[in-house]
Amino acid sequence: MDVAIAILVLLFSLTVHESAHALAALRMGDDTASRMGRITLNPLAHIDPIGTIVVPLVMALLPGGIMFGWAKPVPVNTLRLRNPMRDHAVIAAAGPASNLVLAGVFAVLFGLLDGYAHARLQSGIVDLGAAYTFLRLLTQWGVLLNILLALFNLIPLPPLDGSWIMMAALKDELARSYARLYPYGFLLVIVLMNVGLGRLLWRGVLYVSAWYLQISNLVSRIFV
Repeated sequence: MDVAIAILVLLFSLTVHESAHALAALRMGDDTASRMGRITLNPLAHIDPIGTIVVPLVMALLPGGIMFGWAKPVPVNTLRLRNPMRDHAVIAAAGPASNLVLAGVFAVLFGLLDGYAHARLQSGIVDLGAAYTFLRLLTQWGVLLNILLALFNLIPLPPLDGSWIMMAALKDELARSYARLYPYGFLLVIVLMNVGLGRLLWRGVLYVSAWYLQISNLVSRIFV
């Protein structure tokens, strides 16, 4: 059940991530993704069979594997953007930002569940039921996977979102030199993930999730 819940949360989180890209593109003047139906929470509009289904399932089943995946990239027509470099960076940042917000939502829900469990246990009810167990796992995965998606996508290597933010931050000549990484970016990400970046990323996830746990604890004390 744990793996199934994780994949369900990942699918929803990727859907929100890509919808945020599409919505940001529309706000920046490019309606390409909007016309393709990408501003939607229907996961079918965003699913990449390999990145959204096969890779997460394989990673979940591997011992010590980090659950991650990707959806269909949102198309961006830079000719429609008013300030292409800056606007593309904003569009790129919208995806990770949406995941950090979503992690906060899941943290609040986790806090409510924790408060509910505490109140029930105080009243002498030990068995909290299958629904509680399911929702607790759902919210835990919601926090962890959304932080993971945000941090992973902020890595400043193409084709990740962080690369567009980096491009906008660099001066013209440096940006052109940096752009030469794009044909090799995905391979570079895979290699680095297997030689230590993956472990470093997971440490970052655990560090950030500790801050989100503070949100959960606060909600648990105040609202329940």
